[in-house]
Amino acid sequence: MPMKIVLELIAVVCVLLVASGCMKKHIYTEIDIEAPREQVWAILVDNATYPEWNPYHVRVEGKMEVGEELVVELHKPNGNQLTIEPHVMRVVPLEELTWGGGLWGVFNGEHVFLLNATSTGGTKLVQKEDFWGIAIPFAELDTIEEGYNLMNEALKKRAEAMAAASGVDAPAEPVAAE
Repeated sequence: MPMKIVLELIAVVCVLLVASGCMKKHIYTEIDIEAPREQVWAILVDNATYPEWNPYHVRVEGKMEVGEELVVELHKPNGNQLTIEPHVMRVVPLEELTWGGGLWGVFNGEHVFLLNATSTGGTKLVQKEDFWGIAIPFAELDTIEEGYNLMNEALKKRAEAMAAASGVDAPAEPVAAE
């Protein structure tokens, strides 16, 4: 069989595997933060201060602007360290920051931070990521959710402390309807 046909068959099989979902992984975390979105957003996009508070993304260099390449140093909860170079894909101030990249079909990831205002004036932070590609079964992805949860807790602590120090009232507890 000619090499071109073999390569085309391999490509078709890979596309089918990725499309079928067996070469995908979804990670989802969220946390409620008793600080306004403006405060949480300011911390999230101030990547120069990540080494001060972020136990997972310990260093993020680059501009948080669409199309810009970042250098992200990860310290995983299992002790492993990794540096990746994603591109900023979406920035919607006070709402969304997304970065991602990879080698299409082999290993791709899209990491999304969503900030939603709560009824009490606080912020619900959603941190999620989708991975896809033929290398997913072989990638070390099992500690990412734990790492995101550690980051979420650290961001919550920093935002709530900064809100308290700046005199911003803590969001009120919602009143139950009678």
